[in-house]
Amino acid sequence: MTLSVEHLLLGISVLFFLSIMAGKAGSRFGVPALLLFLVVGMICGSDGLGFPFDNAQVAHAVGTIALCIILFSGGMDTKFASIRPVLRQGITLATLGVLLTAGITGLAAWLILGTTMETAQMGLLSSMLLAAVMSSTDSASVFSILRSKGLHLKDKLTPMLELESGSNDPMAYILTITLIGIINGSGHPNFVAIGVMFVLQLVIGLAVGFALGKLAVIAINRLRIDNQSLYSILVLTFCLFIFSLTYFLKGNGYLAVYVGGLVIGNSRFVHKRTVLNFFDGMAWMSQLIMFLMLGLLVVPHELIDVALPSLAISLVMILLARPISVFLSLLPFRTMPSKDKLFVSWVGLRGAVPIIFAIMARAENVPHAQLIFNIVFFCTLISLVVQGTTLSKMAVWLGLSSKPQILRRPKSFDVEFSDDVKSITTEISIKPEVLEHGHHLMDMPLPDKTLVVLVRRGDKFFVPTGKTELFVNDKLLIITDDMDALAQTVKNMNIGDDEQASTSNSFQRVFWPRRRPNTQQPD
Repeated sequence: MTLSVEHLLLGISVLFFLSIMAGKAGSRFGVPALLLFLVVGMICGSDGLGFPFDNAQVAHAVGTIALCIILFSGGMDTKFASIRPVLRQGITLATLGVLLTAGITGLAAWLILGTTMETAQMGLLSSMLLAAVMSSTDSASVFSILRSKGLHLKDKLTPMLELESGSNDPMAYILTITLIGIINGSGHPNFVAIGVMFVLQLVIGLAVGFALGKLAVIAINRLRIDNQSLYSILVLTFCLFIFSLTYFLKGNGYLAVYVGGLVIGNSRFVHKRTVLNFFDGMAWMSQLIMFLMLGLLVVPHELIDVALPSLAISLVMILLARPISVFLSLLPFRTMPSKDKLFVSWVGLRGAVPIIFAIMARAENVPHAQLIFNIVFFCTLISLVVQGTTLSKMAVWLGLSSKPQILRRPKSFDVEFSDDVKSITTEISIKPEVLEHGHHLMDMPLPDKTLVVLVRRGDKFFVPTGKTELFVNDKLLIITDDMDALAQTVKNMNIGDDEQASTSNSFQRVFWPRRRPNTQQPD
């Protein structure tokens, strides 16, 4: 039976809906949404509902595009001011840390597979390729889990972790393609040529990403486009152009798109808020597509044969390789507390990037490619289950989780102020105890530099005055320049509403999905 376009669209829409519902349920029970996307794909795949998908080339192409968008969006949300203090630590982890992780894991995998799967006859080079594929932390996993769990981390750990995960893919990619070339090639590898290629890839990636990022900002500001929505499409065009041009120039495209996103996100341009919101949705859509597709691609019953060695390799990576690589990489930074390094060691999340690199090995017909793919997939599941579900608990146990803000992001008001306005917007609900101070707005003990700019009563909205009479269940939209004072007032009056919550603060956005401290421009 030939699938029609209508059948395909129906299947995709059902898969998307199931994934979104699974993600919603997962957030309630503390399970990473990305893990559930994978599970939905596996349930609907060959061993489940029988949805046919086994095309490594298509998976690699789709995964590459999705990863470009995720890295670009992550770069746009990363502000130089937040990563500057941890720039050296992040780069060290993204280079030396990846190399050490690959080396330790590769040796361990060689020993483990030789003991548990002697029939696989997997040599040291293939084991090193397996380790190289899994050597980087996955940006999609780190970005989404840190934000969706609302982790408020101390000591600038959040920007360092996101910088590392967003910039360590180039090292893993270079290790992967180098080992693929050695395994598929003949003769002895030229390590001088490999070193030169590594440096060139990084230099070209940095240069192209920076230059085209600057060019994109100039183009956005100088073009006069009547349709505001097309500015988002223009930025997406530059994202794809940066990656593809870097590839043809023999540079590292993943690094280029991340740097390009950094440059654009830290620049002033028109309709910036619209563009950021667009990439917010695109990044989540890319993650959903990528993890769902990878779940469809795997054959679950094949994972049974690799369960024991994969579990052993996962434990080595989580408990040995990652901690050793982190502590050795951060050894020069003696002022960094050991508990911070221990937490960084635990955030060694694997995700779609290792699986995409494993698909690359399959596409290149590398020996043992299917075995490598299955092991990588299993290790990714273990990482998301073990590390992804315990990040919050580990942060609390190590004393690295700071208290969240009392002030919450408005949900009853579909308005948003420019981040150029260095103020905080929040929403409070009027409870009976508030009216004990008086029934008029002027009777509320609000601090200085704080205004109630809008009131919602039922389905009606209006701008209040001091004489406006307040009623129970009224919603107030508040803007303030004194967050601490307002937070204390909210606490004293017991008017915080947990259900309506979240802070909208140009300095405190780091914990909200796809946003970080920034100086974005108004639309």
